[in-house]
Amino acid sequence: MKTNPILIIALAFFTVFASCSDDADDLNEEETGDTDDIALTELPAAFAEFNSDAVDVYLSDNGTTITIETTGLPNHDTVYWGENNDGYIEEPDVQLTPSIMSTNNNAITITVDAVPNLDGSSTQTQLNTIGIAVSGSSLFNDQEGNGALDAAAVSLDWTGAHIGPSVYHYHLEPIAFSNDDENLVGILLDGVFIYGRKCNSTGTYPDDLDASGGHTSTTQHTDEEEQYHYHIINEVYSTTGSYVIFAGPYQGNIK
Repeated sequence: MKTNPILIIALAFFTVFASCSDDADDLNEEETGDTDDIALTELPAAFAEFNSDAVDVYLSDNGTTITIETTGLPNHDTVYWGENNDGYIEEPDVQLTPSIMSTNNNAITITVDAVPNLDGSSTQTQLNTIGIAVSGSSLFNDQEGNGALDAAAVSLDWTGAHIGPSVYHYHLEPIAFSNDDENLVGILLDGVFIYGRKCNSTGTYPDDLDASGGHTSTTQHTDEEEQYHYHIINEVYSTTGSYVIFAGPYQGNIK
């Protein structure tokens, strides 16, 4: 039986081409990595609202994450600055926690997804920093010392914040920069921004919030594009007469 030399050459060429194609596919998969990580080339516009004296924000991990470094020191007055500080104001009804801000290390660094990964899972908040406020200080949830916030409410200053046990942080609507309005409050650990009780797209309280206080609509920072974001929920918390910033769960992934 005679062998067709043209057929042999064609088969050999096909084998080599297929092998090279497979190698190229593997290489592309290795180079591209996780396809869920979306890279940005510039920071979202909302970061222009953050206190630049305290907060440094930059793209990291080739634009797939955003790193936020802050001194944790706010740009507003409070009794927690301590009497020898220019930002100190008297708040006689506040039962001060032992520390004062001027002697505390309030610095925090967090890293979040550049584009929040809203894959349908959710994560409960924990004690400690759950986000960074536009003022530069930390955001906390509705708990204090593994219990309800009620017992610690007497130590909260005029803008719903205190120190305890570590950094200066807000539990309640921070009226120093968001008071029954649509203002940006900060960013949470899942990379989702949180706004005041009103929505920029309607000018009033949103009625379509999910269990986390989030929904998808335009904001003053999205150039008429809809984006998922949180709001402070318009429900008075317990005996405080104010509103919890965020109780959770997070809807995006935590780094």
